[in-house]
Amino acid sequence: MHLLGRAAAALVAVLSVLLISGGTAHADSQWSGTLTEAIDQVPVATEVRTGYDRNLFHLWVDADGDGCDTRAEVLISEAEDAPSVGSGCSLSGGRWYSYYDGVSQTSASALDIDHVVPLAEAWDSGARSWSESRRESYANDLGDSHTLVGVTASLNRSKGDQDVAEWLPPINVCRYLKDWLTAKVRWGLSQDSSEKSAAEAAVAGCTNSTISVTVVD
Repeated sequence: MHLLGRAAAALVAVLSVLLISGGTAHADSQWSGTLTEAIDQVPVATEVRTGYDRNLFHLWVDADGDGCDTRAEVLISEAEDAPSVGSGCSLSGGRWYSYYDGVSQTSASALDIDHVVPLAEAWDSGARSWSESRRESYANDLGDSHTLVGVTASLNRSKGDQDVAEWLPPINVCRYLKDWLTAKVRWGLSQDSSEKSAAEAAVAGCTNSTISVTVVD
């Protein structure tokens, strides 16, 4: 499509959004604050596990159609030494740092891509009311590096679906709390009272750094 045609198509798309939304195009909002302010930004609510099924979150899609799914995209993005990308987005070589345990891995198969806020915890904290497409977007969030991280597989599996009142990594706790709170604020998730108390206690030992996050509306 030549330049004029692309411009016309873009104009049609904008007009469609305006008509559907009653004249106002909706955009994701921005939030910025300290770690302690982020804790207060997350609403407190009772968790509800009823109806949870991991399959309700469509995992590892190839959103941009380049042949690499979400798992591979995270591994490519986070690699300290870039892997070679072969046919079907197979990865060979490369080196990754798992910040949960401070271990460097040289095999992609030794890593899990962790949802910092686990899928079950997200469900408990609000995702049960989301649309299927929003759950898919959360499960494959490449828009913020705090949501998905590559970590040693065995450690990720020991974490399971536990929140910060139940599990924290052996090292780099403050980094983990920043990731956790960023993901909660970004996706409008809640926290229960025990989780909030645990976050407040743990953050007390951290530098009260600033979080800047795009909130998914």
